[in-house]
Amino acid sequence: MSKAQDTMLYLDGVSVAFDGFKAINGLSIIVGPAEMLAIIGPNGAGKTTMMDIITGKTRPDAGEVLFDGRTDLTKMDEAAIANLGIGRKFQKPTVFESHTVWDNLEMAMKKPRGIFPALFYTASADDIARITEILETVRLLHRKDEFAANLSHGQKQWLEIGMLLAQDPKLLLVDEPVAGMTDSETEETAKLLREIARTRSVVVVEHDMSFVRALGSRVVCLAEGAVLAEGTLDQVSANPIVIERYLGR
Repeated sequence: MSKAQDTMLYLDGVSVAFDGFKAINGLSIIVGPAEMLAIIGPNGAGKTTMMDIITGKTRPDAGEVLFDGRTDLTKMDEAAIANLGIGRKFQKPTVFESHTVWDNLEMAMKKPRGIFPALFYTASADDIARITEILETVRLLHRKDEFAANLSHGQKQWLEIGMLLAQDPKLLLVDEPVAGMTDSETEETAKLLREIARTRSVVVVEHDMSFVRALGSRVVCLAEGAVLAEGTLDQVSANPIVIERYLGR
């Protein structure tokens, strides 16, 4: 157990089968505090199932899944896991299109729950400073009063990352963030995620290799629900098994 202590995410020997098919097969992955990890691999490698296990959507059949060195995620439901400080961004952005960029972030803030507090909620000076800081991080301060519907696809993705940041997560799980983005948006997204990873742990699942290179992080290649190789992108890309089973296709 001691090896898990200084980790933000610790998966050890995790397996899960659906109808006899092992979607995840003895998977072990470690992410440190304020570390970025990029996960690559062919379709069906288990990347989404791994995210589902971390967020409590799927229960593993075996193995340990620990958050922040101590909390056993396999015993918790999705809402409890989200409240611990794990934020997940799916591939398709879900922003409130008929609200302004600012309002989207204000709604995402960890506000007092319940109907009366929500009705009488007004942003404090701290909240306003925090929202402004997030808008700067996600490159949307100049669009703060515009409706989210008017943003480009890439900017909607950034807004959604901002909405996750508003919940102040310790760990961000980001699924194929640059699908459908322009080249300049893709480049900006790599910078944005590198900035976020200075203070939080970030796991990015991605197919775009030039984007993975721009992240400059440790890379894990999954195949058939297990780690095929890990290291820098150059090390992983040069691995003959990775070339044969993934990159060479």
